Amino acid sequence: MNLSEMIDAYGLTVFAPPADGTVEAAFGYASDLLSDVIANAGKDCVWVTMQTHTNILAVASLKDVGAIVIVSDHKPADETIATARQKGICLLGTGMPAFEICGKLYAAGIKAAEG
Repeated sequence: MNLSEMIDAYGLTVFAPPADGTVEAAFGYASDLLSDVIANAGKDCVWVTMQTHTNILAVASLKDVGAIVIVSDHKPADETIATARQKGICLLGTGMPAFEICGKLYAAGIKAAEG
């Protein structure tokens, strides 16, 4: 499933669009602990979190994740959105809790990242 398909399939809010909507989201990782994401997420991974501050962008950039999905209707600050757009980091949102969106992504064939 690519990022554009994922956005459409789950009605995700696009705070910052993907630089390339055709990026394949083959792996996913769910964590709110930034050091855990640094240790375990990988390139083009979909990162599911409730964190909304600008530090998530530094981690996403470091790990070259494909997209960040912010759950439970948490909204990033305008500064976070602007920085994501400037850096080309796909920043998405959903009203679903982490457990639900992770289940849907897994059922769609997106497997767990293997650190």
